[in-house]
Amino acid sequence: MRLYDSGVGLRPAIRLIDSRQARRLPHDKMQHLLDPESWKGLKAWLAERGQPTFRAAQIRKWVFEGRAESFEAMSDLPKKLRADLATDFQLWTSKVARTQQSADGTEKLLLELADGGRIECVLLRDGERRSICISTQVGCAMGCVFCASGLDGVDRNLTSGEIVEQMLLLQRLLPANERLSHIVVMGMGEPLANLDNLLPALDEASDENGLGISHRRITISTVGLPKQLHKLCELNTRYHLAVSLHAPNDGLRNQIVPVNKNIGLAEIIAAADRYFDVSGRRLTFEYVLLAGLNDQPQHARELAALLAGRMALLNVIPYNPVAGLPYATPSGNAINRFRDILVAGGINVKFRQRKGDEINAACGQLRRSEPGLAQIESLPA
Repeated sequence: MRLYDSGVGLRPAIRLIDSRQARRLPHDKMQHLLDPESWKGLKAWLAERGQPTFRAAQIRKWVFEGRAESFEAMSDLPKKLRADLATDFQLWTSKVARTQQSADGTEKLLLELADGGRIECVLLRDGERRSICISTQVGCAMGCVFCASGLDGVDRNLTSGEIVEQMLLLQRLLPANERLSHIVVMGMGEPLANLDNLLPALDEASDENGLGISHRRITISTVGLPKQLHKLCELNTRYHLAVSLHAPNDGLRNQIVPVNKNIGLAEIIAAADRYFDVSGRRLTFEYVLLAGLNDQPQHARELAALLAGRMALLNVIPYNPVAGLPYATPSGNAINRFRDILVAGGINVKFRQRKGDEINAACGQLRRSEPGLAQIESLPA
């Protein structure tokens, strides 16, 4: 059985089953091989079966470099070992429910997890750069008013293996002569709220025997949770940090990012400054520009004052509209006016190009627009 992709026509002798009645049960007794903890025990598992320990390196190479679709595809492993692996381990725990691609090359995957939860991840092509945007939670609890990801709240944290799985599924969209170059943790969920599972997954991404992506090409995006920011400092993670501001003062930010009521911009900025001091990585601040709400000249002036004197980049992102929400993209004149004020204030600012508009590339949009997923079941001939 496989998930129905709405872009593929139905074949004869099949019928659709509502996913609420036909959900896959988690394989409780099987380990997810993509979970970092599974790799730690793999050598012992191999030894129990009389296999040399170098098989672990072979398996890992197949997973991260060979882009193996299954254990059976690992052709230099003994057939019995491939069968044993398939019995005790899962390679994939999610199914691709839907794939969308835009004219600019952006591709989005809607994944259904083993428990029926749905998440999204995105591949972005920009020149020679091949970046991915991954999720860390099913939903989000931060409550940003313009964001589709948090409209239904948060269901749960993703496991480390589920985070790694997104990376590998997106990697499989590339031709063999291309590789992933950058990772942005800016999908569904608040990354710092799932730090214990995120960091082991990023270790796999940056490991030379994993995806081999340098720490400096991995960015963690956050609304700003000071306690977790300080933990990143103590761990000296050295990833790039992007702090989503969306407002230049607490009054407006409390309205746009409700969790700010319990934190405040001053504490967030102080924690971000400490991260810069410890890591040496230039900070990035994110600001989604919402027509008539945070795009006025006084907002630009306040934002310039807030960030003055910092070695930081400000990414301003014109809003990507979400069906059912009352927010809009600012006009070209408003965007240019906002930019001019920031530049005059000495701010290093970049207005980020919107990609994948026609495929609901903003995280959470495809998940909400997709009706109840269906599974395909073959009928007897």
